[in-house]
Amino acid sequence: MAVPRDSLRSFLSTAKAVLHAAIENSQKVTIVIGNESADLDSLTSSIIFAYIRSSSARSTSRAPPFTGLYIPLTNIPAGDIRLRPEYTTVFRHANIDSSHLITIDDLPPHSSLLKRLKPENTKWILVDHNALQGYLGELYSERIGGVIDHHDEENKVPNDTGSEPRIIEKSGSCTSLVVNYCRSAWDDISFSSLSSGAAHAQGDSILDDSAVSRKWDAQVAKLAQASILIDTANLTSKSKVTSHDIRAVEYLEAKIKSSPQDAAEFDRKAFYDEINTAKAEIGSLELYDILRKDYKEWIVKDDKSLGISSVVKPLSFLQNKALEERPSNSQGGEPFLAILWEFAIQRGLAMFAIMTTSTSAGGDCQRELLVWALRREAVEAAKKFEGEAVGELGLMNWRSKSEGNLDSGDGDDGTWRRVWFQKEVGKSRKQVAPLLRKAMA
Repeated sequence: MAVPRDSLRSFLSTAKAVLHAAIENSQKVTIVIGNESADLDSLTSSIIFAYIRSSSARSTSRAPPFTGLYIPLTNIPAGDIRLRPEYTTVFRHANIDSSHLITIDDLPPHSSLLKRLKPENTKWILVDHNALQGYLGELYSERIGGVIDHHDEENKVPNDTGSEPRIIEKSGSCTSLVVNYCRSAWDDISFSSLSSGAAHAQGDSILDDSAVSRKWDAQVAKLAQASILIDTANLTSKSKVTSHDIRAVEYLEAKIKSSPQDAAEFDRKAFYDEINTAKAEIGSLELYDILRKDYKEWIVKDDKSLGISSVVKPLSFLQNKALEERPSNSQGGEPFLAILWEFAIQRGLAMFAIMTTSTSAGGDCQRELLVWALRREAVEAAKKFEGEAVGELGLMNWRSKSEGNLDSGDGDDGTWRRVWFQKEVGKSRKQVAPLLRKAMA
């Protein structure tokens, strides 16, 4: 039997209202949440999974075990959306905007969160990570009921997740795993749905129900496609692309081409270039915001925290940005390092790392890695990491033409800092973070 179907825009509006009502009335909620860096992959993984699972629950007689609506939660405050220009670019293709996102700000304040959103009233599905971090992890880790992720297994999700997935596999993009898991349900929705009329209220001029459904499919497919292409460099990164990614992209392109208007206009390379350009547009941001734009943090052992910022510009760009912001550094020392120190100390980090990705003058991908042990107890861990990672990551001494060497200390003063060129450019934070955490454990 055909059932009504909502557009992505309408679904997100409904999900936000349901979350607010559930908090107000102590009702049950199922939350789908990406990692705290809230990169494009985490965003789209949570939205795609929640949208398809919620729509699928309405089209079958078998009710899910907890709630029928899955709420995609973007793991940042609403104010931090401005740090991610790629969001806005992708949203235009999916007929949504930033106001539709459900963010950390839609939860109660930290001080009243446990009282107003009781753990027993929640179920959490993790995407693009498999361990819930930060204060949400402290409060709700025991309520995790499913996962789809492509990072190293951390054994924080129960082995038995019932009707929810427990998928932790290597892929270039987590969204690929989500799409492949949901594709059967997605196809069922596409074939059986009728327009609910929501599209017309949103300015959609298509009058035929099947055409509306195909248009909605194309919009959702573009949202998913964006993350996969960004994370795999348009399927050209040999070290990242897996069969999961290829299969997902082929499926999504079929969804896009099923909509006549989108089939005529869609060009995958142009689409990738548009989003990739937007992602790299960070020149208007202050250095502090650049560092927190794509930032992840872990408590490793005995309250020793590790933080890693991923940046799509070279260290020289960050140094120049620091000089622009602090042309005369009253605190003494190099402005770049002063800002890094402040950023790390404010977060209580024992170790801080920056990973950069950029393109050389010759068009080749290049990476840099800065590691800074900020406490005496982290110095030995940093040295251990260096000894074990030199070969695996292809680390080579770094030196700037203008600033010279940023290396500092042998640990006697309680700090230690090294900067390298990373020749194994296929190794991202997904591979580097486990090495640093292992050294700190």
